[in-house]
Amino acid sequence: MTFSIVGRCEETGQLGIAISSSSIAVGARCPWVRAGVGAVATQNVTLPALGPQVLDHLQGAKLDPATALDRALGANEWSEYRQVTVVDAQGRTAFFSGKEALGTYHAVAGNQCVAAGNMLASREVIEAMISAFENTSGALPERLLAAMRAAMAQGGEAGPVHSAALKIAGEMSWPLVDLRVDWADDDPIGKLEALWRAYEPQMRDYVTRALNPTAAPSYGVPGDE
Repeated sequence: MTFSIVGRCEETGQLGIAISSSSIAVGARCPWVRAGVGAVATQNVTLPALGPQVLDHLQGAKLDPATALDRALGANEWSEYRQVTVVDAQGRTAFFSGKEALGTYHAVAGNQCVAAGNMLASREVIEAMISAFENTSGALPERLLAAMRAAMAQGGEAGPVHSAALKIAGEMSWPLVDLRVDWADDDPIGKLEALWRAYEPQMRDYVTRALNPTAAPSYGVPGDE
């Protein structure tokens, strides 16, 4: 039902996730990021609580990703139905796929990234995602989206995908990017990429506006001066 990639940018330290699913509103349940801490994707039969729990273990207890993931899974029931991936602020990774994961499932760790999926057209979908992330230059959103395109080119899910999300943590406590396509009859990943193209030129202005409302440009929105 889902494929995703979590990754870290070595140059900026940004952490992020791109994810797509046959289910509605995947971005509401599955991607979790925290600046300076890590990124977690929780999927298959999703338990959203696993995301913040893993991040809390990374941040508060200073655990490595594998230990943080084990502790979170051990504190919850039905772990064999979960599929979870983690990258931390140092680029260390961990992943878990329970034996009850749906259909063809796979997870692979690469250089400061992890890709995983279930109900896949083939295991090669995940291999393609890692290769695309590692071999694409540019900003973290570009690399994550390249991985999603590579997944679709390799066959993607066994059935159609309907939702997609892109979430990035930068230096602020709030997400730098939080874009979602909650439902599309076709090509939610393409629609997500179009959202990113529209948002990218304004992204830094919204950070500036938050920190100093007098310094960022107006966009001509009613009430926006």
